[in-house]
Amino acid sequence: MVAVLGALLIVAVVLVALLARRVSRLQRRISALTRDDGGRSLEQILEGHLDRVLAVDRDLDYLAERTAVLEVASRRALQRVGLVRYNPFEETGGNQSFALALLDADDHGFIITSLHARSGTRIYARALTAGRADSQLSGEEEEALRLARSATGGRPVISDRTSVRSARGA
Repeated sequence: MVAVLGALLIVAVVLVALLARRVSRLQRRISALTRDDGGRSLEQILEGHLDRVLAVDRDLDYLAERTAVLEVASRRALQRVGLVRYNPFEETGGNQSFALALLDADDHGFIITSLHARSGTRIYARALTAGRADSQLSGEEEEALRLARSATGGRPVISDRTSVRSARGA
């Protein structure tokens, strides 16, 4: 009986040695599969990726905050432009007079009007609040305001009138 137990013990030791050798080979293969060229383990690689994901998340939060600030600020920026060039007097040549409307997203802004005549040039400015002026606008100023309201994509809308119009008070 002792001989049988001794034989079983020897067989068990041999099996344990074979299994230890197989486990060692598997560990080497797993290690080779889970390490990068720099020798970092899969765990280290995943921790590095997690750190990068967290950094990107922080950056995204910061960019979302900045975007909100810029969206509010951009509504106040002059972003729509309408320009009407015209000839208000018969004695002058060309469309050297103009009405220029500059508006923000809420139609606040101003209109600058320049009347050019042989005797000189006069420049007027009218403030606009929600698209309304505190005094009556000339036809050219109304057209410049209409053009500015229709402007999209940050591109100015320009109208060149070729007919002579009598100037109204600016």
